Amino acid sequence: MVTKEEILDTLKTVSDPEIGVDIVNLGLIYELNVNQDVVSIKMTMTAPACPVTDWILAEAQRRVEDLPGVKEADIELVWEPPWNLDMISDEARKQLNL
Repeated sequence: MVTKEEILDTLKTVSDPEIGVDIVNLGLIYELNVNQDVVSIKMTMTAPACPVTDWILAEAQRRVEDLPGVKEADIELVWEPPWNLDMISDEARKQLNL
């Protein structure tokens, strides 16, 4: 069975092309659950009008479903709590000079 750590490592390969930081370090992943071969993810975007939302969601789903042991990735886009700069990891803060 795939682990949460493996999934997060894979999601770190999906970057917001406008910001250049991966979706994990941006703090966009709110919840991650594994139930045998089904992965459920709740995530958000930096803004509701993000023009690359569809691409990020599709890329995240594709990469997770490519992991051995994953049959399906169910990604739910949520807006609560609203994303803010406090959610960015220290690693991303350094990368963005924040």
